Amino acid sequence: MTLTKRVVDSTISGLLRLLCRVYKDQLEKVPTRGPLILVTNHINFLEIPVLHTHLRPRPMTSFAKAESWDNFIIGFLFNLWGAIPIRRGEADMRALRQGLAALREGYILAIAPKGTRSGHGRLQRGHPGVAMMALQSGAPLLPLVFYGGEKFKRNLSRLRRTPFHIVVGQPFHLHTDGVKVRREIRRQMTDEIMYQLAALLPPAYRGHYANLDAATERFLRFSSPSLSNLRRA
Repeated sequence: MTLTKRVVDSTISGLLRLLCRVYKDQLEKVPTRGPLILVTNHINFLEIPVLHTHLRPRPMTSFAKAESWDNFIIGFLFNLWGAIPIRRGEADMRALRQGLAALREGYILAIAPKGTRSGHGRLQRGHPGVAMMALQSGAPLLPLVFYGGEKFKRNLSRLRRTPFHIVVGQPFHLHTDGVKVRREIRRQMTDEIMYQLAALLPPAYRGHYANLDAATERFLRFSSPSLSNLRRA
């Protein structure tokens, strides 16, 4: 870790402690080594700095919209954290190759399948890119969700610290189950991954995936079936 990164991370970590009460105990479930696709929801700007400052020294990267680099400060932080710029609305093969290369090097790759931040905290439908990354890399997926951060601006205006909750589920691998991966199969795989996130969230945050009874797990492989997040919800 460079001196610049150490100073920036320490500064941001201090600001987070001042502004938020981060419930981070479940981050102990994140493996300490090996490639990992960290599948998350995305509410606002808080999640990336929380992950980078609380999971160090594990090497980590994530996708970020290419337009983020138009802002000098955000671009500086994303470069410091090794974020991968991705062009939204198209199949950005360069970004996907960078993500696969990071996984081969043993990085954590954080992906928010629903793409843009929601602001309100409720899950929106996921995009299928996460399924292709998992199939091509063979890396395990670990669902991790945040909630509470959507109240940050309101709490800040009232000079209150924001409770920022983190819940970590059980890891799994994605398998094709012997079928050709067509568009509808990628869609089902993505929805199965998203339901694992929904099962970790309080009902008010599940959004598009509120009906857990509609969830399937055909393409998910847990080390033990009893470890499914749905079975623990």
